[in-house]
Formats: sequence, C-alpha cells, structure tokens
Amino acid sequence: MIEIEKHDADTFAVTVKESGDSSRHEVTVDDDYHQELTDGQIDKEELVRRSFEFLLEREPKESILSSFNLRVISRYFPSYEDEIRL
Repeated sequence: MIEIEKHDADTFAVTVKESGDSSRHEVTVDDDYHQELTDGQIDKEELVRRSFEFLLEREPKESILSSFNLRVISRYFPSYEDEIRL
C-alpha cells in the first residue's frame, strides 16, 4: 500500500506498507518536470503514486532512496520517463 501526504506544492511524504513493514520517503516534484511528464493531465500526487508503483515493480521498498526528486529516477532506470509519460 502506498500512502501519500502532501507537505506543500512540491513535496510529498510517501509511506510504503508491505508485509507488516513500512518505509518512509520524502519526494519532491518541480512544476517543469511534472508538466513534461504529464502535460498537466494528472496532479503531482498521482504522478508520485505512479512513480512509486514503477519503482516497486523493480526494487524492494528498502532500496528506494529516503529523500529524492523524481528527476533522479531516470538515472537509475532509464526507461522511467518513457514509461511514466502520458
């Protein structure tokens, strides 16, 4: 389960719960990157959710950075932008 709490316009606290265990992450999304990936079709919170679904399909929650900007995902997973873009 992915829980997202909005801290401000660009910052989200994400909690991933699996098998009675959880991990917590702070994620930032800038306006330009949000627009580039979604063309404004979904809000930032939904982009964060889809990004975590993408990450969890590829690595355990414990391997996800505790604090990061969504832009860094493509450094680790080059297909991220192509797969997440609307």
